[in-house]
Amino acid sequence: MSRDTIFAKIRAALEPIPEKAAHPGFEREAIVSPTRLRGSLKEAFERNLGAVHGRTMDSPETLAVFLKEQGCTTGYCDPTLMIPLGKALSAAGIEVLTRYDRAHYEDYRFGITRASGAIAETGSIILDDAHTADRLAALSPWVHVAVLSRSQIHRSIPDALAQLGPSRNVIWVTGPSKTADVEGILIEGVHGPGEQIAYFTD
Repeated sequence: MSRDTIFAKIRAALEPIPEKAAHPGFEREAIVSPTRLRGSLKEAFERNLGAVHGRTMDSPETLAVFLKEQGCTTGYCDPTLMIPLGKALSAAGIEVLTRYDRAHYEDYRFGITRASGAIAETGSIILDDAHTADRLAALSPWVHVAVLSRSQIHRSIPDALAQLGPSRNVIWVTGPSKTADVEGILIEGVHGPGEQIAYFTD
């Protein structure tokens, strides 16, 4: 059975369900960490993303230099982001593909996809299937570049929860993929990207 057939059956089964279950109640300010929200929302986000080994960038030139340093010369870019980001990378000698072929996932050293938002309090990036051209392009390559604007940064987790849309698949990414063994040794990039970048368009 093909992937498309499986997802078509899932969508058909979910169609009669009118709405998702209501979010549980909570005291908003009781769970927000004010110390993690110093400065502007972008400053807080950058600081908290950096604390979990993520990076922020805002120019194609900086991104191109970083990708070349990492040996990432071939990757995927969401077709809606080709102008100007993908074209600027191509001009820098980086091969940018706009179709993600799952049969050759190991060939993509980076993936550039749209993000649905970010959370300043935790340095998290929000990925939503409704806005991501190909989910595997965000989770499989060594470098993932999530593209968003400052206006998409939420102050806190409660603020982000309040803005959850109708999508049934939302992922919050807080830095590179991490795992630890029984001895407590932390390793990054085992089950997902080893480099997580938030790229701001403004």
